[in-house]
Amino acid sequence: MGKNLIQQARGKGSPTYRSPSFRFEGRAEHNALAKETVKGEILDIIHCSGHSGPLVKIRFENGSEVLSLAAEGIRMGDSIYSGPEAEVEIGNILPLGSIPVGTLVYNLESMPGDGGKFVRASGTFARVLNKTEDLITVELPSKKQRTFSPKCRASIGVIAGGGRLEKPLLNAGRTYFKMKAKNKLWPIMSGSAQNAVDHPFGCSRSSRKSKARPVPKNAPPGRKVGMIRPRRTGRQQ
Repeated sequence: MGKNLIQQARGKGSPTYRSPSFRFEGRAEHNALAKETVKGEILDIIHCSGHSGPLVKIRFENGSEVLSLAAEGIRMGDSIYSGPEAEVEIGNILPLGSIPVGTLVYNLESMPGDGGKFVRASGTFARVLNKTEDLITVELPSKKQRTFSPKCRASIGVIAGGGRLEKPLLNAGRTYFKMKAKNKLWPIMSGSAQNAVDHPFGCSRSSRKSKARPVPKNAPPGRKVGMIRPRRTGRQQ
């Protein structure tokens, strides 16, 4: 009798694959979008198992408190400014249109006011490459370039916690618990290395175990793995 594939078991929502969000401190984001520049104070630097870098708790003058990603070089009690008139200093939050070319930034917004979607891992940063009236070109950590709206906000500096991956894990047990803390699937096994009951590509009757051919068009969801057949082929008329 066959078994559920790993992707099917993850979709079921069992405790094994459920993210332990009750252990997370909260969502790391920018403060609410406002026209004027507001001042905030760093109350605490905390650890969150759901984020690779440390977080800071910021209280702004308007009474709001937010969790944000910590930048290298900040301390408790430092002042953070958020707004278009803020100075280009470490930790401050500014629109990309107000940030000079060549500045290192992190936690970039995809749309103005969404809190930040890009460059959020520890030790990472992006660089502002080019500016026009309508678009800001930014080089991401992957060296790819992406354009943003000048109204999208970003934090100045580099996310703290760099060098996290330099220390070796040494054994499989440490890797297992590290991945489990953030609901990451590990170890990752290829379909061809599994048994026939576990995966459509699995088989042990030959040296080449895989069946990596296009999936039939009307295959059931459990069979839709590997080389997914395109919706159509050939030249469009």
